[in-house]
Amino acid sequence: MADEIKSLEDLKAGMSAVEAAPVVTASGEEVVNVTEEVVLPEPKIDDLGRSYATGKRKDAVARVWIKPGSGKITINGRDQETYFARPVLRMMLQQPFIAADRKDNYDVIATAKGGGLSGQAGAVRHGISKALILFEPALRPPLKAGGFLTRDSRVVERKKFGRKKARRSFQFSKR
Repeated sequence: MADEIKSLEDLKAGMSAVEAAPVVTASGEEVVNVTEEVVLPEPKIDDLGRSYATGKRKDAVARVWIKPGSGKITINGRDQETYFARPVLRMMLQQPFIAADRKDNYDVIATAKGGGLSGQAGAVRHGISKALILFEPALRPPLKAGGFLTRDSRVVERKKFGRKKARRSFQFSKR
């Protein structure tokens, strides 16, 4: 993988040339095909060198700030090992970094509210993915392909009247 792009500057340098190639149509006319230059959006970084994004999953909402660092993740003032005790939830937080090949490059500070631990872990993962794109816009294709930018819209179905739960009816009694 010698041709791998490492930074935003490398990507811009590789896409700076505008290619023009003549194309002959069926009627014999020669048309010049000009491919347009791809323009990446500017990174959104605040005065403290951080990017901010909001992630959501079920009823949980997470506010996430990322900044360059050693890979430390803090949720609600606690380390990720103490806040998310289950290894599966901690693995969910690492997925966007692994997909973007940026493991242990960023520190994450997040506040999570609402829902349960699983929903909060999904919300923090969604927020990390969005914040990574704001920090490095070139990371959008791998994160989009991994499905980390799509908000999982599944929520608990509401309880209906005349039913015990959302769909469960009361037990039938013959007598």
